[in-house]
Amino acid sequence: MLAHLREDITCILERDPAARSRFEVLTCYPGLHALIIHRLAHACWRRGWRWLGRFLSHLGRWLTGIEIHPGATFGRRVFIDHGMGIVIGEMAEVGDDCTIYQGVTLGGTSLIKGAKRHPTLEAGVIVGANACVLGGFTVGAGARIGSGAVVTKPVPAGATAVGNPARIIAAEEDAKRETAAARMGFSAYGVTQGDDPVAQAMKGLIDSASGQEHQIALLWQAIEKLSHQARELPAEACVPQDAHTTEQFDAERLNRLVR
Repeated sequence: MLAHLREDITCILERDPAARSRFEVLTCYPGLHALIIHRLAHACWRRGWRWLGRFLSHLGRWLTGIEIHPGATFGRRVFIDHGMGIVIGEMAEVGDDCTIYQGVTLGGTSLIKGAKRHPTLEAGVIVGANACVLGGFTVGAGARIGSGAVVTKPVPAGATAVGNPARIIAAEEDAKRETAAARMGFSAYGVTQGDDPVAQAMKGLIDSASGQEHQIALLWQAIEKLSHQARELPAEACVPQDAHTTEQFDAERLNRLVR
């Protein structure tokens, strides 16, 4: 019990820049208090003392604003940040090193008793504020659930789920978009990952512009080569002055268009 408590305090100090000391974390963090009470409630639940487990859970909800069913299972170093309004169902499983923000629901859609109704979060999952993860599926290790997302199907390891209903964004696609955006002179991190139509348009511009610029450069290079062979003139004389034979991008012009 004390070993778990030390780990929980350490992980909060590592993940929350607002945390200043162990004493502050121990006395002022409701997420930590909710986990301590839940461990007691879960121990009662496993021993068959169901009413006592539910009563401790109810007490923890009243004290912290975080409702965790005593049947739910938690790994080590779980960080519940702020925590107000969190609801975690009976068959939910939260793996090691997960982070859960305020307003999150780990709930179910089935009314069948005994069935796996609530989700499983594997190690290192981050669930953003006010997200709902509903169903008896698995969210893979290292996945991220965006704020306000409603997830009703499995999320692969390392992927991101955003929107309502949630869409799965593969980690490889995000990395490619960030690489293209950095080469153009601005970062796609400035664009929200939600359903904002302007954000979606910006993503499309980034993906489209990076591909078209490459194709245009290849075309001009081919034209330059063919013109030189046909006329036996200097290559520079056969290509218009404004031709782009190398890839480049005017990021400032794009910024002016979207202001």
